[in-house]
Amino acid sequence: MIKFVPQLINVFATLILLLSFAMISQRRIVSLINLFTIQGAALVAASVLLGYVTNQSDLYISAALTLVLKVIFIPWMLHRVIRKLNVRWDVETLINIPTTMLVGIALVIFSFSLALPISRLSHTMAGGSLGIALACVLLSFMMMITRSKAVPQVIGFLSMENGLIFAATSVTNGMPMIVEFGVALDVLVGVLILGVFMFQIREKFDSLDIRNLEALKED
Repeated sequence: MIKFVPQLINVFATLILLLSFAMISQRRIVSLINLFTIQGAALVAASVLLGYVTNQSDLYISAALTLVLKVIFIPWMLHRVIRKLNVRWDVETLINIPTTMLVGIALVIFSFSLALPISRLSHTMAGGSLGIALACVLLSFMMMITRSKAVPQVIGFLSMENGLIFAATSVTNGMPMIVEFGVALDVLVGVLILGVFMFQIREKFDSLDIRNLEALKED
């Protein structure tokens, strides 16, 4: 069983990367949330596998936090928000989808080139997945800056945090638990603040397009 774990971790790592690509090309809000949920589940599975092989209980706790926050609570809250705000439109992008995909491919190539020297120095089982983790971070950041709506930007921020956790897991077999809890709390508080932020934008402008914030300039 143990000898197949590296291959399984690479499978989940590839799935996380493919889901990041799917999210940058996705226009439907509900589908975007569902893809984020699946990405969180893949991250949970990879953490559990690494915890099983390395016998590090911290990774199990990290997987549990990700499961509760990223797979259950935050997707439920986002679905609830879009139902309350009656958000049923397609996601607008600042650049077209084909160009976004080409830029995404370039970011993946750059990530693997940048991570290769570090991966060679890593002796962990999933050290070779650092390039995938960095690519997920950059793709999520690109999604944040190419979307004009608040909800996709929130999902991009959360997906970027998934990439950072996977990077820490793949290179160092996990972060200290105090850091894990701190990150989890920051993410939860950040999502709650962004939820309030979205409601305020909708109440003020009857839209979640953040470009409307330009109207808040002082007279």
